[in-house]
Amino acid sequence: MTAMEQTEARPRGTRLPRRARRNQLLGAAQEVFVAQGYHAAAMDDIADRAGVSKPVLYQHFPGKLELYLALLDQHCEALVQAVRRALASTTDNKLRVAATMDAYFDYVEQEGGAFRLVFESDLTNEPAVRERVDRVSMDCAELVSAVIAEDTDLPAEQSKLLAVSLCGLAQITARHWVASGRPVPREVAKSLTASLAWRGIAGFPMQPQG
Repeated sequence: MTAMEQTEARPRGTRLPRRARRNQLLGAAQEVFVAQGYHAAAMDDIADRAGVSKPVLYQHFPGKLELYLALLDQHCEALVQAVRRALASTTDNKLRVAATMDAYFDYVEQEGGAFRLVFESDLTNEPAVRERVDRVSMDCAELVSAVIAEDTDLPAEQSKLLAVSLCGLAQITARHWVASGRPVPREVAKSLTASLAWRGIAGFPMQPQG
């Protein structure tokens, strides 16, 4: 349910708990920012979408940038946690690669297009935005890098370079798949991407055990 649908479904005059109100405002802001981009979006538009007055919006967020950064923090953390869960879901590295690819495909396919705020922002010249966008990519790569280093005994910087390559492959391919109108079923797209990634990373020998 979109923020506007939630607003229309709620009886007028209903007071929401602060956390629920904040989440509602974030949902409305996401819809506006994804549809219009940061620069074209106005706080008036967001307040209207949420069905609140501007003073209510400003009680929670002092300005448009702060609202945008709060959304970025939320959706960057969601991707990092998705990758973390994928890596922890199995000890079979081939399945780990598939799970990680799936995490990216799931992320870009989620309703609302939040991934566009993270990977296709029109505000990357803003240092606070650029820092978050760079950090989410590095945080995901660090998680993958730790597994590569442990299993192959490659030096840390080499493991990180491989991890950045794997995460970049997953992210760019998943975004292209969505942008091109999902030309093949998701399972096929994920399987092809995972197969390519696994054929590459499997060429590095496992660290001798014991």
